[in-house]
Amino acid sequence: MKLETYVKEIIHRTYNVISFRFSRSSKLDYLPGQFFFITLKKNGKELKKYFSFSSSPSEQNYIEFTKKLSNSDFSGILKKLAIDDWVRIEAPFGKFTFIGENKKIALLAGGIGITPFRSICKYCTDNQLKTKITLLYGNQTEEDIVFKEDFENMQKQNNYLDCVFTINEGNDDWKGLTGFINAEMIKKEIPDYKNTIFFLCGPPRMVKALEEIINQLGILTNQIRVEYFTGYI
Repeated sequence: MKLETYVKEIIHRTYNVISFRFSRSSKLDYLPGQFFFITLKKNGKELKKYFSFSSSPSEQNYIEFTKKLSNSDFSGILKKLAIDDWVRIEAPFGKFTFIGENKKIALLAGGIGITPFRSICKYCTDNQLKTKITLLYGNQTEEDIVFKEDFENMQKQNNYLDCVFTINEGNDDWKGLTGFINAEMIKKEIPDYKNTIFFLCGPPRMVKALEEIINQLGILTNQIRVEYFTGYI
């Protein structure tokens, strides 16, 4: 469906990542993990781009997407976006979804590729699903971790959710994992990995590397769901 709406809230998640929330129509239904197209205006011209929902369908008062800002024209418009500004939304799209079909899932993410997983984890938590979820989320530094507090709060509410953060550049205060997501990390954090459905999302280069790793671990193709996330532009 197409709907015209307005900016309801702007949330700074990290030093270079912002979430934008919009008023949600009661007619808009979507699944966690799906995406939508958003149209903005600049100098009388319309610019259109797609983003994953970082909100969950269980959050009924708004829809949200989250963007890592760059030097692109679209990011330039977003930096100037203000409360009550007009937008057009077309939704929903995509099949990278989860609503409780499996008993065990692993969510492997890098950078801003975390957004559909925030939607999925929030949905499972709010609906008290008993799916065992392990999130492995890699970033360059601790300051780059998007939704860190959000995921930590969800863990407190959801005994079936385990969030594991790993960074490439740690310091003495960092108590989590360091380094890229690799086979040893997967085997340690997901001992029952051969009986788990894997969802991979992040920059294409990272996702391809993760696919190779889990293929080497003997994970079957029908256990793997992939989303090449190009939301950096």
